[in-house]
Amino acid sequence: MDEPLNTSTESFDALYRDCARDLYAYVRTLLGDDASAEDVTALAFERAYRRRESFDERRGSRRGWLFGIARNAALDELRRRSRTAPLIGELPDELTAAPQEDADAALRRSTVRVALAALAPRDRELVALKFHGGLSNAELAVVLGCSETNAGTRVHRAVTKLRKACHAPA
Repeated sequence: MDEPLNTSTESFDALYRDCARDLYAYVRTLLGDDASAEDVTALAFERAYRRRESFDERRGSRRGWLFGIARNAALDELRRRSRTAPLIGELPDELTAAPQEDADAALRRSTVRVALAALAPRDRELVALKFHGGLSNAELAVVLGCSETNAGTRVHRAVTKLRKACHAPA
């Protein structure tokens, strides 16, 4: 599915269908709330659409290119947030399991969420890019601006920290 991103609407529609859910999950992990994740995901697709002629397949896949755009949009949002005072209100408890989930699955999900939240933001982003984004190490390297080997090493270290955090006594 990584044919060149031409200027046709059909090609861009295919990119959207292929990546929208994963892109949203990645942005949601970075930003921590649904509304901002929806806004930033839409903004990333809008930017990608406007810049679709700048895509260069020699630099990586369409998916990696799109995740790079989304990463920049999410970082812009995080910078914007740091310049404004936080609003205090009642936040939804994301750790509460849905009624249909079985207790073991809910406990595992809760453990991973808590462990992810405890990771440094850079490590959390690496995990999100790798697992929500489904990016290869080569695609990660393009998004992060580092070598493929370095990207793989960074992901391995982040996942190791995540595993340790998941198995740490509460």
